[in-house]
Amino acid sequence: MTAFAHFKTSAAATALALLLCGWGLATAQTQPQAPASDAAKPDTVYKRGDHITLNFNAADIEAVARTMGVISGMNVVVDPRVKGQINLVSEKSVSPQVAMAQFLTSLRMQGFTMVESAGLFKVVPEADAKLQSGAVETSESAPKGAPGGQITTQIFKLNFESANNLVAILRPLISPNNTINANPVNNSLVITDYADNLRRIARIITALDVSNATEVEVLELKHAIAVDLAPLVTRLLESGGAPGAPAGAAGGDGGFKTTIVPEARSNALLVRAANGARMAQIKSLVEKLDRASNQGNGEAGTLRVVSLKNADATKLAATLRAAMGASSAGAQATSAAGGGTAAPGLAGAPATTTGGQVQADVATNSLIITAPDPQYRQLREVIDLLDGRRAQVFIESLIAEVSSDKAADFGVQWQGALGKVGDGTVGLLGTNFATGNSNIISLAAGAATGSVLPKPGLNIGIGTQYDGKYVLGALARFLETSGSGNVLSTPNLLTLDNEEAKIVIAQNVPFVTGQFTNTGTGNGAVNPFQTIERKDVGLTLKVKPQISANGTVKLTIYQEVSAVDSSSASSANGPTTNKRTIESNVLVDDGSVVVLGGLLQDNFTGNTDKVPGLGDLPLLGNLFKTNSRTRKKSNLMVFLRPVVVRDAASSDRLSMERYEQMLGGMKEAQPASSQTVPINEGPMLPALPAKN
Repeated sequence: MTAFAHFKTSAAATALALLLCGWGLATAQTQPQAPASDAAKPDTVYKRGDHITLNFNAADIEAVARTMGVISGMNVVVDPRVKGQINLVSEKSVSPQVAMAQFLTSLRMQGFTMVESAGLFKVVPEADAKLQSGAVETSESAPKGAPGGQITTQIFKLNFESANNLVAILRPLISPNNTINANPVNNSLVITDYADNLRRIARIITALDVSNATEVEVLELKHAIAVDLAPLVTRLLESGGAPGAPAGAAGGDGGFKTTIVPEARSNALLVRAANGARMAQIKSLVEKLDRASNQGNGEAGTLRVVSLKNADATKLAATLRAAMGASSAGAQATSAAGGGTAAPGLAGAPATTTGGQVQADVATNSLIITAPDPQYRQLREVIDLLDGRRAQVFIESLIAEVSSDKAADFGVQWQGALGKVGDGTVGLLGTNFATGNSNIISLAAGAATGSVLPKPGLNIGIGTQYDGKYVLGALARFLETSGSGNVLSTPNLLTLDNEEAKIVIAQNVPFVTGQFTNTGTGNGAVNPFQTIERKDVGLTLKVKPQISANGTVKLTIYQEVSAVDSSSASSANGPTTNKRTIESNVLVDDGSVVVLGGLLQDNFTGNTDKVPGLGDLPLLGNLFKTNSRTRKKSNLMVFLRPVVVRDAASSDRLSMERYEQMLGGMKEAQPASSQTVPINEGPMLPALPAKN
């Protein structure tokens, strides 16, 4: 097996080619043949870029690849998996670029190709080329300078045609070992293939990626109702069952969706079709459907049923009857005053509130309308405007309360007798203070019987023995108490725009309102009874939101926070409740926080009992007085934040956030695993199902 190269210039060039190939000859033609005496001159040496004649017969692929790399000036390496021999012969001298193209064609015929990555050209099996190709083009056509037999990747961005539609057309034109993929997000194609094939595909895409969509046309209706006809025609087109529809039609051609929009004011259809054929099909369909109804009673009108999606049929019927009555009365007044004709529109409707031309069917939430076609079209326009999806308002309320209570008691009391046991007259001397609820006389008398105990705090007493009995002679009491608390309540509500909502989180506490006991007779009590009234004591929030056109929310609010005073729980007159109420109207931007109101309260109470004169002495006066001081501080603030929820996606997102929050709290509150206690699981919310 040999490879010959004929250098027509000099022996030095032949030696260079033999050195590169190891066993080959190359023929390079740079200029007319020089005389033999000039063969060793430097200007006859082969130069890169000169035309060459190829003559490789059953040569090893790796050796030929190295030779072609030297000739073309490219860094060429061969994958170890590339094995075999190649025949590469040219009848006449060719440029290095043409020689490389012929080499790539020979490789392609044997299942190999060349890929370029970071300036390095690798000869690899064709099946692996799409994974190693580093060249990526994003222009509208493949690069003209790339060799035709080289694997490259091209991104085609489409302007009109659908990428998914072109995949089925172009896939048979792609080499079996290469790929074509569609990206629906930006409507583009990603193709990996030979550069010459990418140039052909680019021309095909350019020819197919053209706009065939028609301009917007207005189809005026004479008898049919635009808002009723538009969805009917759309469903027929999407199902492919329209007369004359091409096979496989589904509401759009060539990636363009046929759009039909009803215009209620002029009772017309705005149509933009994918192509002229589809537009003609729509016009034919509308013409067949836009015919006068065979039913009806002339001017009295036709009986029709309109199903509502969001509005309440009863309320909407009353609104329409009122509008029709007002319009009729205004038209009659105009006619009587000026002798003119009645105003068009709702003017022909009778002023009635008992049914008239519009009646509600509660069971199906529908309206039954009897009206001529012109009046019915105007009614439908009003109904469609009022039957839209109403926005909702999610209201977050925050009630924060911080309280602090402090009390301090200090006092000294004493008592004693003057004289001896048996004296006819005995003197008594002492203090008797009520401040601090610790009276020494009451305590001494109760202590003898065991019915009274010292008050809380530090109590220091001195007992004196009289006639074998101990009597409390002195009492000193020291006490300081403090208490604080943080209360945070966050009631939340979701309600429709302009609809009142209420949430109550409370206890139902009984209050005695009356009683009767007949105890004046000798027979004793006869049929005693009590009457009670139960009231909610806790937290109550009532709110009615109203969304304005600019997005602000007007809120009519009633908020109440009440609690039973623990000191009055056992009172004979019933418990006492502490109540805080806010009733207001505020205007808040969507998502903003507003403070509704609050209470900042600071109370101080001080009581002193002392012996006149002695209690005023410095330092020693504390032995003759009792002090009690109390301070209470309470801070209460109410905040509110409304969030407008306008569509189903926002409502789902809000609900899922709260659901996940509650689910996470339940997971954290699960009991620790225990072998001795058999209950190791608490209640849990079910996991959210995955959406399709």
